[in-house]
Amino acid sequence: MSDDHASHAISAYGSRINSTPNIDRIAKEGVRLDNCFCTNSICTPSRAAILTGQYSHKNGVYTLNDALDPKRMTIPKYLQLGGYETAMIGKWHLVSEPQGFDFWRVLPGQGVYYDPEFIESSGRRKYQGYCTDLITDFSIDWLKNRNVEKPFFLMCHHKAPHRAWDPAPKYKDFLKDVSVPEPDNLYEKLNGRAKTVQQVKMRVGEDTTERDLKMKPPEGLSGDGLRKWAYQLYIKDYLRCVQSVDDSVGRILDHLDNNNLRENTLVVYTSDQGFFLGDHGLFDKRLMYEESLRMPFLARYPKEIKAGSRNSDIIMNVDFAPTFLDYAGLGRDQNMQGESMRTNLQGRTAESWRQSMYYRYWMHNSDDHHVPGHYGVRTKQNKLICYYNKALNMKGAQPPDAPPEWEFYDLKKDPREMKNSIADPREATTIATLKRELTRLQHKFGDEPAHF
Repeated sequence: MSDDHASHAISAYGSRINSTPNIDRIAKEGVRLDNCFCTNSICTPSRAAILTGQYSHKNGVYTLNDALDPKRMTIPKYLQLGGYETAMIGKWHLVSEPQGFDFWRVLPGQGVYYDPEFIESSGRRKYQGYCTDLITDFSIDWLKNRNVEKPFFLMCHHKAPHRAWDPAPKYKDFLKDVSVPEPDNLYEKLNGRAKTVQQVKMRVGEDTTERDLKMKPPEGLSGDGLRKWAYQLYIKDYLRCVQSVDDSVGRILDHLDNNNLRENTLVVYTSDQGFFLGDHGLFDKRLMYEESLRMPFLARYPKEIKAGSRNSDIIMNVDFAPTFLDYAGLGRDQNMQGESMRTNLQGRTAESWRQSMYYRYWMHNSDDHHVPGHYGVRTKQNKLICYYNKALNMKGAQPPDAPPEWEFYDLKKDPREMKNSIADPREATTIATLKRELTRLQHKFGDEPAHF
């Protein structure tokens, strides 16, 4: 798993801006999920959802500052009980100490790219080198030295390509003389969207910092000119970080293939959420728009998964844990809110499989990005988002409440989500249906809606 790696920066997903041949190997030899979504697009809550199979309001991890309760059951704990040897290497970012792992070596908090410190059961140690390469080295070393009599579960979690996008020295000049294609909506002003969205601080150029871009902007540069200049600096460093992740995937796949582990190992590549790559003029994530909501998910398991297959079912990150339990033959934990997608990966989707998904972001205006708390529903065709403009279940000062705002998008007519059609009378029936579905999903998952 990587951090903030958007699917549209993977060539297997049709990227216009980079090539990822090693990540693509998993797609060519397995399956690509086209509609895999996170339930809360921010690092710590998404990781908790993956480990527990539960939404934020069930596992207690709403924000970046919430710790995962060490007593809570997680997928590595279940696998340990099932006879697996387990390891966690890289970015943990769940405040509390890792539990359920026979071996763990994790970054403190977000960690750093160059000469990082790692924490393990014996304490802290600083290592010389580039973070992505070190995480890969540690993962392969663990694979080499594991107990070969036991099945294994390894979480190799990269910091890259998280902000502030510091590339490996070998890639510092990668793309230097190339003009990276711009997204078609790089210069969007966010007009027509909810007023609270128009106030977010995630604009490329306006809100990227000198630390992000590694230099000060030219004197007097502003507006579209600043955005154009900043985009090239931002996206090139982001893609340079991705390049190292792709190298890592290749090294791990080679190790598995060269050590008779190819046929009987499920390999998954994913990220904790998506990311804006200049789309709508933005960077970062958090919002329920497609670029932030969608997670890459590629899986290889030659025994069951057809090479080069694709799946468009609605999958969520809370489905990961029950899926892993299914593959391990350990049954299903009824406390998990997701479902096993094992048959979906085989191309056999049950008639009862979900046709919609529920999303909620809780960090209402709580940091420098000023992103409002919101929830919404996404179906195969439509999306409805409610910015409830209340700080619910949050610690600290409560900002004044404002009236709720809604957005509606027809994803078939408007896949780039460029026109908020919430006030279009022709969509009234569809919007009413989506509001009922939103209520149904909140009830199903046990979430408490905002009261207006």
